[in-house]
Parts: sequence; structure tokens; C-alpha cells
Amino acid sequence: MLARIHRLTLGRLRREIEPVSSADLVRFLHRWQHLAPGTTLHGTDGLLQILRQLQGYEISGASLEREVLARRVSRYDPEMLDRLCLSGEVMWGRLSPHPAFKSPATLTSPPPPSRTADGEVPAATTGARPKRIRPTRVAPVTVFLRADADWLLACAGRRETGRDTAALSHPAREVLDALTARGASFLAELVRATGRLASEVEDGLWELVVAGLVTADGFDNLRALVDPKRRRGEGRGRAARPRHAAGRWALLDEPDLPQPAGEPVDAAAAPARHDQVVARFASQMLDRWGVVFRDLLARETLAPSWRELLAALRRMEARGEIRG
Repeated sequence: MLARIHRLTLGRLRREIEPVSSADLVRFLHRWQHLAPGTTLHGTDGLLQILRQLQGYEISGASLEREVLARRVSRYDPEMLDRLCLSGEVMWGRLSPHPAFKSPATLTSPPPPSRTADGEVPAATTGARPKRIRPTRVAPVTVFLRADADWLLACAGRRETGRDTAALSHPAREVLDALTARGASFLAELVRATGRLASEVEDGLWELVVAGLVTADGFDNLRALVDPKRRRGEGRGRAARPRHAAGRWALLDEPDLPQPAGEPVDAAAAPARHDQVVARFASQMLDRWGVVFRDLLARETLAPSWRELLAALRRMEARGEIRG
């Protein structure tokens, strides 16, 4: 009887939902994502709310602040993002695997487009991996809460891809080895550890950023790599800025430790963990878009399959948390 009442209640609630036009949806999204006049947020707290809503959504690092954050935060100041990064509340980096690496095996994403955000043709369509990873200003990055880094990295399937250093240049490999051995390091420390020129270490770091292998304490580290004038040390007077950012560089994530010998492996833990990650991503999409439908997956580089998301959404609907 209770199950029948529950099904009838869900059916009645679903019949109350009516479709709207695309124009209505766009107007709703402008308000939901704080783009409409009068809905923009203010200050560092407002920026943190915007980052919490957009975390996991990857966009070009060169246009993230100009095209996304500055339009959602009134009187946006780059120092706001730097303060959040340096305080440890948020971090940045590329989460989706680069086409030069193996495709993730745990969470299946929609079929890849003919070309990725990097301008590279995926290995699955060409039959061969790109020869190397090339630094580019359009490389996708995202800013996310440090507390949510674990499930976002799991959703990207990074632990299953591994690190294929064959796609990296020699300077990038040496910088990666130095960071692996030394841990978080300043640029000057990496220069001494590798014995290379500062410009070569910068190129290696930029390559590792594009590959999704490293991050830094502050977002200004990425600005220093993306800005060509800053890399050349140009600028006079107030426009003159230090060529290198002061923050440290570090690995974006650490590989899982091997299972100790003799300890039993919990076979049921992996599926349960997978379901938790899918549920977290479903909640994140609801926070980001307000209304979730299948076509949105084309814009989400970390999204699991629609079938898995739909199961998580239906469970949330059955608990009375959302409407379907």
C-alpha cells in the first residue's frame, strides 16, 4: 500500500510539470548563474559561491576570469581568487584526462567530439596517440573547492589513466620527476633541481598544466604562464610585474598507495564508492544548471553516462529532494 501511494504521488507530481520555451530556459539560467542584472554577487564570499556552483566545469584558463568570473561577480578583482587559493579553500587544475593519455575506465563519458578543447584529435578516432602534449592558451582548467577534490578526481577517472610520460617533452619530464621527489616547490627550486633555464622550466610547467598533472598555490601562477608579455618580462612603471609568481608548484593528485600484502580486498566498496561519486556529480549539475537534462552532458567533460546520472536523479526524486 505504501509503495503504491508513493508511486501515485510521484506520478501526480510529474504531471504538474509543464514544458517551457528555450527562451524561458535561457532567462532562467541567466538568473540562476548570476548573469542577469541585479543577480551578480559581491566580494570574496560571492566569488566562493560562484566557484562552488561552477566547480568541475572546465573552460580555457586564459578566459576563465575575463569571461566567467568577472561577469558574475560585481567589481571582480583577481586578488579575490588569489586569496581563496592561498588560503587553501579552493584550488585549480585540469581534471579531464588529456587525449594523449588513456581514456578513463571507471566512469564512461559521452562519445568524444572530433576535436577536443585542446585542438587535438582524440586517440580513439585516429588510432594513435598524439606525439606530445603541446602547451596552449585554450587548455581547459577548472577552479574547485579543495574539500571536493577527492570525488572530482574520482569522477574524472584519473587514477585509472596513470601517467604516460612518453607524451611529455624532456624538460616537462624532469620537472615532473623533481616535483615527485621533492614535493611542492618554488620555481627557483625547480630550476636548481633540474639544472635547466628558468624559461625551460616555465615551458615544462605549462606543459604539465595542460596535461592536468600539476597545480599551484595561487591562480597567479597560471596567469604568469598564460600572459606572453609577462613571460617576456615586459612592462614599465605600475604595469611592470614580477615575471614569475611567488607561489609553489605541486602535483595535482597523488596515485593511490598499493594494497598491503595480506589485507583482504573489499569487493563491495568500489561499486558503493562509484555510486557516491555519481550522486555527488548529479547534485553538482543541479547546483550548476538548476534544471538537468541529457543534452547538458555535451558541456560536461567529467560527466558519467546519462544512464548512471538518471538512476541517481531518480533516487533523489524518490527521497523527495528534487522534482522529475
